[in-house]
Formats: sequence, structure tokens, C-alpha cells
Amino acid sequence: MAAAELSPSPGFPPNPPGEVLPEAPGSLRDLGLEVLQREAGELKSLRGVEGLLERLKEENVALGEQVLTVSSSVPPKVSAALSAAEEAGCSLKELLQREELISSKLQQHLQEASQWMEDLSRVFSQVDLIERPMKYLQCLQHIEELSAAVQQRLMVNSVCEAIKVVDQLAALDSGLNHSSCSHLQKFLRETLCFWHNIIKERLSSEFGKVLTQLHWPIISPNQPLSPAANCPDSSSQLEALVAQLLALQASDDFISQRTSHQPVQVSSPPPPPPLAVSVCLPVQIMLLPICKRFRYHFYGNRQTNSLNKPEWYLTQALIWMGSSAAFMEEKIQPVFDRAGAAISARVELCRGLVSLVQEKVAADAPRILYDDALFCHLVEEVLQFEKELRGSHSYPSALPGLLHILLEDAVLQKWLAVEKKMAVEKMDAMLSTDGAWSSQYKDISDMDELKAPDCAETFMTLLQVITERYRALPSPSAQLKFLELQKELVDDFRIRLTQVMKEESRCPLGVRYCAILNAVNYISTILRDWADDVFFLQLQQAAVSLGEDEVLGGRSMMEVGRLASLEGSLFDGLLALLDRLKGDMLGRLLDFLMREISEKAKPYCQERWLSLPSQQDQSIMSLSGSACPMMLCVRDRLLNLHQVLSLPLFQLAWQGLAERLDHFLYQDVVLSNHFSEGGAAQLHFDMNRNLFPLFGHYCKRPENFFKHMKEAVIVLCLNVGSAALLRAVLKESQQETRDNERDRAADPPPESVLNEMGVYCLAPSDVLILLNLRASWPGQ
Repeated sequence: MAAAELSPSPGFPPNPPGEVLPEAPGSLRDLGLEVLQREAGELKSLRGVEGLLERLKEENVALGEQVLTVSSSVPPKVSAALSAAEEAGCSLKELLQREELISSKLQQHLQEASQWMEDLSRVFSQVDLIERPMKYLQCLQHIEELSAAVQQRLMVNSVCEAIKVVDQLAALDSGLNHSSCSHLQKFLRETLCFWHNIIKERLSSEFGKVLTQLHWPIISPNQPLSPAANCPDSSSQLEALVAQLLALQASDDFISQRTSHQPVQVSSPPPPPPLAVSVCLPVQIMLLPICKRFRYHFYGNRQTNSLNKPEWYLTQALIWMGSSAAFMEEKIQPVFDRAGAAISARVELCRGLVSLVQEKVAADAPRILYDDALFCHLVEEVLQFEKELRGSHSYPSALPGLLHILLEDAVLQKWLAVEKKMAVEKMDAMLSTDGAWSSQYKDISDMDELKAPDCAETFMTLLQVITERYRALPSPSAQLKFLELQKELVDDFRIRLTQVMKEESRCPLGVRYCAILNAVNYISTILRDWADDVFFLQLQQAAVSLGEDEVLGGRSMMEVGRLASLEGSLFDGLLALLDRLKGDMLGRLLDFLMREISEKAKPYCQERWLSLPSQQDQSIMSLSGSACPMMLCVRDRLLNLHQVLSLPLFQLAWQGLAERLDHFLYQDVVLSNHFSEGGAAQLHFDMNRNLFPLFGHYCKRPENFFKHMKEAVIVLCLNVGSAALLRAVLKESQQETRDNERDRAADPPPESVLNEMGVYCLAPSDVLILLNLRASWPGQ
């Protein structure tokens, strides 16, 4: 093949001079070789290269023509876009010119129309000025027409239709509420009140006659409920009148709301207490004779109107509720039901009577704020009235009673002050009595588990009575104030107990000292029970939600979060102080016991353990003579503590004594002496057959509370061979530990060896010390 045929094709540019194509895969050279091999076949023959070269030239020419075609077509598109932009610019200019022309015409038109608007405004003002008197006269005419309609319906005895017209007058009055025509409003309201009062007086008179025939009011519980024999149609009249009075209710409520905002002139004698506006009209009329009786007896200069006898009018109101309940249920309630009124007749009557009592209590309360005895008596009677009202008469809890009167600031502060004053006086009295530190249940073992002294039980009863008094208050904030007062009283009582305890601390085993300890434990136990009570848990949530700083006691955000999640309680601070006092008193008691026991144990500590004969040389083992005073002291003190301390405290006391006695014997008896085989056996007998059983009356395995002595006796009583082997193991382990050469996988640790022997508390080093205290070794 000619050299020209081997020249590079147009699709493959020649290599620059002195440059070699890279041999990396994917290079142009490799690509070219791959194309030649695929298109021309075997590269050595090169028979298809000429055809390949011609095809590539044609493709190159075609691609060049396409490039020229695209290049030639771009300028016409650009020029078309430019011409379109020029046309858009011309259109925009034309639109702007049209906008300016229209805007100028609009401004000219507005200037011309402004004069017309001013003229029309003057005309409209004149029309409105003329129309106002016309509307005023039309409204006045409408009022007169409605008034005439009421008169016509009353003349034909169509009371129901008259009531409908009166309701229209009331609606018209409500529509004119914001009108500036005061004279028109006054005329309308006078007209409304005039016809309303006429209808109300007529219906009230007729309703009163029917009630009289039905023997209303029911003054005594034994009064008959059946109507008189000559009035068989009283039931039908009652139903018709009640329906008409219920229809008149809307306008009566409207008028009552209007008059309630007017100033009331105070006169002497005082007017009868107004009934609640929400009480339905038939019941208001039924309450009128009762209201007169109430005012006659409990207002003015009557002997029954006495500040020191609030129970007279409170009890009388409850008696009226009870005696009238059957009449309301049997006579009035069916009429309400047939009239479609969703009203409870009995509850409505109770509401009216409660409103009478509310006015009376609100008038008497400010007059007795400076007399503690009268004030306390009033509070007690109000609480008792509330309890009877809610319980015996099923008064709904959603309706207010008398307790809200006690929540007024002056009354509530007085209540809190009186509660604190009386509680402090009772604390002084209860602590000064002769039987303050003795339990009133001391002769009844089943009821005297806590052995609470009389002063502590009386104090907690006092707090419980305070809780029962404020439990029914409808305000959580007020309840929290009483809770804070209770916490102050508990802290005050704790301080008093601390003062008495310091006086008795010279003799911790005395009856009074132990009684104080029982009192502290009793109070803390009761407070922990209160912390789980639903009532105090609700107060806790209320304190968190209301953010009462006094009750929360300046707690951190984390502590407040614990209170919100019920992980803590409002009594945590008091419980911590009481537990600290209890721990301090128990510590003083145990210190005193250990001083006495250690004094008795001196001969036992100085026993010649090294020279005691072996067990084989003794026929019968007996308690060491030097241990008898110590054992007798321990026995007597345990019996004494069991008698004077409550069961939980005694558990803590004997366990604490066992722990201290264990430490004392281990230090002063075991580690301070050397033991022969007989001495170790005697120690084993003294501990397991004498000391440990003294505590066996109070638990099943008392030796578990003397871990050091129990395990020390085990080590000291090992036979010689086992002791020698154990000492060798411990020394070897100790040496290997020092050299860090012990193979833990091959040899068991010394602790496991000790555990097999029953030694768990003592460390290997302590066991080695005990083994060195043994005197019986081979060769010695």
C-alpha cells in the first residue's frame, strides 16, 4: 500500500512532532486502533482502510455543511427577536400615551363631579334631617301601637298574647340600647315596665291565690300537700299560670338587668334581700312569703337576729328546703316538664333560699371580724350549712353556696389568722399537760404500733381538722394558703420537740426522750401518707400550675418539674427536717447505749483468750463470766427499747445497735487479742449461743447483722490444717499481687476460697490478720 494511504485520516489528527501518544486505556490512539480493527479487519492486511477513509471523508463533509447551515440560520432568529422587541416597545409607548390621556380626562371629570357631590351631600343631609323626626315619630307610633295591643289583649284576657307583645317591646328596647334618643328610651322602658308590672302583678296575684289553695308555703314537714276540697281545678290553674309566668321570664330578666345597674338607695329598715336574677319567675313569686318570714325573723331588732346565733337562720333555711322538697317535686316539677322548661323546681327553690342566706352572711361577716369567738362560730356554721346543702339536699356542686363569701380577702385573712392563733394556743396547752408524752392506746397493743404520744396525736388531729375545714373551698389558691399554714405549724411543732429533746438528751433512754422520738416518727409517717393522698396531690398540681412561690418554697426548676411529675411532694422539706431530727435522736440514743455496753464489756475485752483451755478439756461449754454484764445490759436495753419505741423505730434501733456492737467487738475483742484453740471456741460459743440469740427475738437470722464477728469466729475456729493451708494461699496470693505475676485463669482468686468457707465481708488482708492472731500452729 502507498505511503499516502497510511497518512492520518481527517478524523484522526496527526501527533505533534516529538510527542508520543499515551499508552493509557481509553486514549485516542487506542480508540483509533480499535476503530480500525473493527472496520478494516486484520490490521496486517489493511484491505478495508481505503473504504473506511472515504466514508469518514464523506461524514466530515456532511458535518461541515450542517455547521454552516446552523451558523447561517442563527442571525435571522436574532433579528426577528430584535424586531419583536422593537414592536413591543412601540406598543408600550402607545399604551403610556393612552393612559396619560385617560388619566387627564378622569381628573377633569372628577373635578366637574365634585361640585355635584357637594350639592348631593347637602341634599342628603337635609333629607336625613327631615327623616329623623319621621323615624322618631314612627318609632313612637310603633311603641304606642304595641302598648295599645297589650291593652287590647289584656282587656280580652289574652295574657299569653299580651306577653308576646311585651317581649316585642323588650326587643325594641334592646335595639335602641345604643341610641342617643334618651327620652325615647325612657318612654319605651317606662311603657315596658308599666305593662310588664301589670301583667306580673295580675299573674302573681292569681298564682298566689292558687298557691294558697295548695297550702303554700310549706312551713312544717307535716303540712298537707293536697288542695282544698272546694278547689278541684287548682291544678289546671297552676299549670296555666306557671306557663304564662315562664313566658314572661324573658322580659322580667331584661328589666332586672336594667334595674341592677341603677344605684340603690339605702333605707332603714333595709329592704328584703334580692333574689338571684337567674331564679325562674314562678319560684321567685313562691319565695316571696318565705322572704317576708326570713326578713321578719332575722333582720331588725328581733331576738332571733343575733350575731352569735347564725345557726338559727342557716338551720331555718335548711328546714324550708327539706319541708318544701316534696311539694316542688310533686306539684311544680310536672308543670315545668309539661311546659317544656328544663328547670329543676327543687333546685330553683334552694337557689332562692341560698341567695337569702348569702345576703345575710355577707351582711354579718364584716361586723364580727374583730371578735374571734363569733367569727369562728360563723365559719363553723357556714361549713356545716355547706355540708348539709351539698349532701342532704343534693345541691349541685356547680352552683355557688356560701363558701365564696369566706374567700373574700378580709374574711380569708381573718380565717387564716384565727386558725394559726388557735392552733398555737392548743400546741402550748397540749405540751404542758401531764399526759402529753404518754400514748392513750398504750394498753391496746393492736392500736399502739406507732406508740405516738398524746401531744403528737392531738397535734395531727388538729391539722386534720383544719384540712377538713378548708377541703371544700372552691378556690385552689385559698386551699394552698391553708396548706402553707399547716406546714408552718408542723415546723413550729418540730422546733418545740427539738427544744424538749435537748433538755432530755442527758438521758436518751428516758420515757420522754423516746416519746419525742416516737412523735417525730409519727408525724413524718402521717405526712408521707398525706403526700400520697389524692387531695394533696391535686393541691400539688394546682401549686405548680398557679406558680405559688410560698408553697413551692423557692424550689429550682428541676424540683418543680419533679413536683409536676409527682416524683416529689409538697412535704419534702418538712420530711427532710423531721428525718434529720429522727436520725440525730437515734444517733444520740445508740451512742449512749454503746457507752454503757462498752463499759460493761471491759472485762470481756481483757479476757485471757490465749490461755483458755480447749473444748476437749471442758465437759460443758458455758458463757464467759466476763461477758455476763455485757449480755445482761444488751438484753435489758433491747427489752426496754422494744417497750418504749414504736416498731419502725425499734427496727432501726436494734439494727443500729447490732452494727455498732459488731464493730466494737471486732475491734476491741478480736483484733486486740490472740486466741488459742480454746479461746476461739469460747468466743464462738459466746457469740453464736448467747449474743446472737439476744437479737433472734426480732429477726430470723441475727448473725447476718454481725458480719464481722460471724466471719471472724469462722476464721479463728478453723482446724490447724485448714488454717495453715488458707494462710499459705493468702500469702501466696498477696505476694503474687505485689509482683503482678498471678495467673488469674489458673488459680482461683482468694475471695472465692473465702466465700466457700462462708466469709464474704472480710477482705483477704483482714483474714490474714485474723490467722496471725491464732496461737495454735504446727511447731509452736
